[in-house]
Amino acid sequence: MARRPRAFRLESRSNRLRFPVREKPYDFTTISPGISIGYRRNRSAGVWVVRVADGRGGNWTKRVALADDFEESNGEQVLTFWEAQDKARKLARGNADDGRPASVAEAVDAYERDLIARGGSTRNAARIRKHLTPTLAAKPVGLVTARELSAWRDTLLADGMKPATVVRLAKATKAALNLAARRDRRIGNRNAWRDGLSGITEGYTSRNLQRLNDVQVGAVVAAAYAIDRTRAFGLYVETLAVTGARCSQAARLTVGDLQGGAEPRLLMPCSRKGRGRKPATRSVPITASLAAKLQSNRPADAPLLLRSDGRAWQSTQAGDHETLYRQAAERAGVTGSIYALRHSSIVRALLKGVPVRIVAAGHDTSIGQIEKTYSAYITEFSDALTRRALVDFGESAPASNVVSLGRG
Repeated sequence: MARRPRAFRLESRSNRLRFPVREKPYDFTTISPGISIGYRRNRSAGVWVVRVADGRGGNWTKRVALADDFEESNGEQVLTFWEAQDKARKLARGNADDGRPASVAEAVDAYERDLIARGGSTRNAARIRKHLTPTLAAKPVGLVTARELSAWRDTLLADGMKPATVVRLAKATKAALNLAARRDRRIGNRNAWRDGLSGITEGYTSRNLQRLNDVQVGAVVAAAYAIDRTRAFGLYVETLAVTGARCSQAARLTVGDLQGGAEPRLLMPCSRKGRGRKPATRSVPITASLAAKLQSNRPADAPLLLRSDGRAWQSTQAGDHETLYRQAAERAGVTGSIYALRHSSIVRALLKGVPVRIVAAGHDTSIGQIEKTYSAYITEFSDALTRRALVDFGESAPASNVVSLGRG
């Protein structure tokens, strides 16, 4: 059996009861690397307290149990010095389900589980986990400071991360930490991430904002059909071009989502962003020619869009379409990613005078996001609309609007 650290003044109840009553614990004794146990003397029974280093010069403390000052140990609420050591280690290492403060890494894990429960995408949680430093990951959420978070943010910027990407990462991190705070009332430092992760000037532009005109979009669609003998990739690209959907949405379309008739449409799955308050699908109109190409006798729950090998497309942007689109774009003489098809669809609708609210709904985004991302194009089409209300009096207007009044 492994030897346990000794602490003469803590082992005996008679020795402990000689301590004066005070708030600060006595005699913290190291029981494992970064973990120590102390004793707080109260007017009644004292308590065991664990102190855990956070790896950056700080620490957090947590009540372990009552000390056996006036009653015998029961193995749970009342513990001897030796039993308290075992429970303190479990608390510090996260092996006890009794209210240990959650670390930032555990908050991200909980955020990921919450996203799964709400049918959301877990990519935001994965993004946070990828960029967390070991020190910040181990830090209890309740002890995180604005200075630490702003230093983390500034390091990401200094390492070359684009401001828009940092903003996106910060929003996801705030969501994870806010979830932890809602579930643990002891966490009262929300201002730490509110202040530490805010104030980033990004000079907002979309990450891949590239508008293709109608001729260029047509060339890309034609090239996509040409490079795939089964025409599967062409159908995939044409669907994205007509609907302006995200790749993740198109990948989840099923045969049953196609509605034919005189006015064909697709019941497009909504993105997994947000808190799950939006409908599962949105009706998106499509052309009759695309509807004819999408017709299938496969089961209603089968994927609507298939690769040339018969498998469904991946639901991520960096999926199996990336290489094929690059080839199609080169043939069409354009650059950029497949996301340009979505941008082009949104801009096309704006320039055709479709109200912003309808454009946002049809593309599964918000009015605010449309206005922020495509403000230049909104101004362009609003200018054209305003000009329709201008009155040009030309030469028919009087040279002067001053009318002479006769005398008397």
